[in-house]
Amino acid sequence: MANARDALLDAALAALTHRPWSAIRMADVAAAARVSRQTLYNEFGSKEGLARALVRREADTYLQGVRTLLAAPAPPGHNVAAVAEWIVTRAAVRPVLRALLTGAWNERLPEPRPARPGARPAPVPAQRRADAGPPAPGELVAQTVACAGERWAAGCELAVRLALSHVVAPPPPVTLRPPEPDGEHHAPEGARAAPQGQWAEPESWSPMTPAITRLIETILSVETTSPRKTIP
Repeated sequence: MANARDALLDAALAALTHRPWSAIRMADVAAAARVSRQTLYNEFGSKEGLARALVRREADTYLQGVRTLLAAPAPPGHNVAAVAEWIVTRAAVRPVLRALLTGAWNERLPEPRPARPGARPAPVPAQRRADAGPPAPGELVAQTVACAGERWAAGCELAVRLALSHVVAPPPPVTLRPPEPDGEHHAPEGARAAPQGQWAEPESWSPMTPAITRLIETILSVETTSPRKTIP
């Protein structure tokens, strides 16, 4: 029941945006997906199985996005730079992906532990794959680089590591203005209004600055025949 499985994973991911994984109940996930609890347990076996499937799908969706960007009809250097920018922007709003890429899991997220050794294999093929556990950060980076092909592997690795340095970097400080005499709340200096009346990041800050994007494109535009070297 692929549709039911996706609906359940969507419901679990949506619940994770409002409360920690430990507070999410299987009954609530089933109700949100409009399926029975029996269907939920048939698909995942347990809450731990649901967690493994959720993390596995996040990794698969990420890699599919990387492949799509790299296959775009544009110069390879531009596509690799687009992957770097996409990693930063997507990781900023998807905490499970951020944890997959950095290894920085916390108590709000499901623990990405594989199934216990000797456990009975799941009857659902997709769950058997999920039960093997998610890729480690280094594995996920290697899989990302492999999507670029051998010729662009070194440049892609550089771009990915630059992107990850932005993912783990703390947000820039925002200068607060002193209280106004009228008692109203005003935006921090350099900030701009967001659609819901909240204040977004300053206009001058971007997850991947244009200078870094141009640097990636410049490096990849230089054709080289030297063997690929692993970037430390």
